[in-house]
Amino acid sequence: MLSRVYTGAVIGVDGLIMEVEVDIAIGLPAFTTVGLPEASVRESRERVKAAILNCGYEFPDDRITVNLAPAHIRKAGTGFDLPIALGILAASGVLPGSDAARYVILGELALDGRVKPFFGTLSMALAAKAAGFEGILVPAENAPEAAVVDNLSVYPVHTVSDAVSFLRNEKDLLPEDCSAAAAFTEEDASDADFSEVSGQMHAKRAMEIAAAGKHNLLMTGPPGSGKTMLARRFPGIIPPMRFDEAMETTKVYSVAGMLPENRALVTRRPFRAPHHTISHAGLVGGGSNPRPGEVSLAHNGVLFLDELPEFKKSVLEVLRQPLEDRAVTISRASMSITYPAAFTLIAAMNPCPCGYLSDPKRECLCSPTQIQKYTSRVSGPLVDRIDLHVEVPNVEYGDIADGKPAEASAAIRERVVKAARIQEKRFSRLAISSNAGMGSRHIRKYCAVGDDSAQILRRAMEQLGFSARAYHRVLKIARTIADLAGETAIGPDHVLEAIQYRSLDRNASGVDRVYEAVAPYGAERVCQLLK
Repeated sequence: MLSRVYTGAVIGVDGLIMEVEVDIAIGLPAFTTVGLPEASVRESRERVKAAILNCGYEFPDDRITVNLAPAHIRKAGTGFDLPIALGILAASGVLPGSDAARYVILGELALDGRVKPFFGTLSMALAAKAAGFEGILVPAENAPEAAVVDNLSVYPVHTVSDAVSFLRNEKDLLPEDCSAAAAFTEEDASDADFSEVSGQMHAKRAMEIAAAGKHNLLMTGPPGSGKTMLARRFPGIIPPMRFDEAMETTKVYSVAGMLPENRALVTRRPFRAPHHTISHAGLVGGGSNPRPGEVSLAHNGVLFLDELPEFKKSVLEVLRQPLEDRAVTISRASMSITYPAAFTLIAAMNPCPCGYLSDPKRECLCSPTQIQKYTSRVSGPLVDRIDLHVEVPNVEYGDIADGKPAEASAAIRERVVKAARIQEKRFSRLAISSNAGMGSRHIRKYCAVGDDSAQILRRAMEQLGFSARAYHRVLKIARTIADLAGETAIGPDHVLEAIQYRSLDRNASGVDRVYEAVAPYGAERVCQLLK
């Protein structure tokens, strides 16, 4: 006898509906699974047989063939256990096959028949809704996660017997109720606040700009200047997540098996800070069965790379694609998987191996060769993709001893949110949502400058040696600065401030060269901006 039930699998972070066909034929006892199953799927026959018997049902003593379709896609994971078990019971006549086919069924089985949780439930629930199924049967632990999908009945299942009784209309299962709005009210408050950071007004301003436009930021300074402290407080000033962003991020965490316990949605922007010993696969994802890496776990949030030159150069170079494309593609012989990676990069580094090259109070002990070797670990093309470069000097005694609290994160966040709303309105009909995501076509349309600003940019290109990419970065930053000021047009002041945030594009004469490039347009104003 033949039966058919439906289940799901995850490809990347998206769900795909699959058929589980079970045929029971007369012959010597055998259990064969076809359709490119991985080892975890082939092993399901032992779990399925024990679960069926231990729940009091008869296991067919015949030839059983299970086909997982579409057959050209490799199947991995343990979520096929429950649909295979119900398919066997349907083919045996225990279940009405037509009723089982109305639902998408997911779940791993214990030997005693309990249904255990697994990864990727949210993606499969979204796929079930898109395919028009009546509902979805999932392990009880995964039910809140799936229930955030509107207009889809999610039935929590504890055992195989629960599923059988429900499909035979012998037992009612109450659909899981989960309010997405309630999940957003559970956002955790951060203890880290910018009011605790003494001085560093220049760096704080750069962080405000980075948060408002989702620009990448690189901080350079001696040890103890507060680079890590500033980065740890950056999540406190970025805008709250929208519902669509929360769904995207939750899909990534669900697939990776890292969804926080008792949380249906990831409602707080992620902050990922991997150690510098991380591998390629750990950073961008990969493995024999590809999994999301740190860049995807930071999707819609922040990726913080401390001590940037300490990372392997080959590992850093793989950041180029996600920084440009906001996604990372992992190619294998049998498939190509794309994971989202729309993160804000915050990086920190010392100017030299000892860290005191730019410190006026401590002597640098590094040779020119050591300094060149150290800084060359971060390639020019990678630095070029980082919008904001800011120098973070050591804090002066007066700033520390002052004792007055600095501006709180809440006040900075208020300005950032206003600027973010301006950008959302500006790009409402486009696929981008922030100034950092603008391409050359968008820059021409939204970053037009007047004659004075154009002259400043021309001198910067000629005297500072800016590349074409750096030129576009300056325009993006200037657009964000104008948004923070609530102004529709980009003015000379906005361009002047934007230029100073490209410090690593300058040659050794640093600020003096910036002054020479822009001084004809107001020496007093430039000096004030460059403080």
